[in-house]
Amino acid sequence: MHWYEKLNQYFPVEEMKSKEHLETLLKERSEIYHKDEGQHHVLMYAELDEFIFIDYLFVSKDARGQGLGHKLLEKLKTKNKPIILEVEPVDYEDTDTEKRLKFYKREGFEHAVSIGYARKSLATNEVNAMEILYWAPNEESEELIFDSMKKTYELIHTYKDEKFYGASYQPVDEVLKRDEDREEDLLKDL
Repeated sequence: MHWYEKLNQYFPVEEMKSKEHLETLLKERSEIYHKDEGQHHVLMYAELDEFIFIDYLFVSKDARGQGLGHKLLEKLKTKNKPIILEVEPVDYEDTDTEKRLKFYKREGFEHAVSIGYARKSLATNEVNAMEILYWAPNEESEELIFDSMKKTYELIHTYKDEKFYGASYQPVDEVLKRDEDREEDLLKDL
């Protein structure tokens, strides 16, 4: 099965970039956007000087529980930069969301509690709220994570969006918000 089909079957439509968008990022942003693919995994990520953003991490059901996800993250952690990713909040009707959060917690990721992220999907026209998780090898602040997410949104998520989707995503300042009063840590009770 083609790598895009694996991602497309696993990730919700509102989180998926089009195949053309991803292929263009790999081609035109090859200095920062990368694909690591194997028989049982697909990892799409952006690596900049200051941080790494995991766009998609897929491990096939056949290979789960065998340490493959851990090995993929360890490879990125050796670069000694903050690693950032987006996750859905826990959905008790979808047991994968809780398993995914527990996996990232075991891997040393923290919830960026002060960062709110909500983007209107061009596929469904509905607002999709996500949470930001990060791994900070040098105790980087949530402010750095916030700035890194803004950069990711502008360099990766909205790259040529009008060409690929016939419309533009919202400006970054509408999508990402800092809220120091937000207190609910997504990973606390897992």
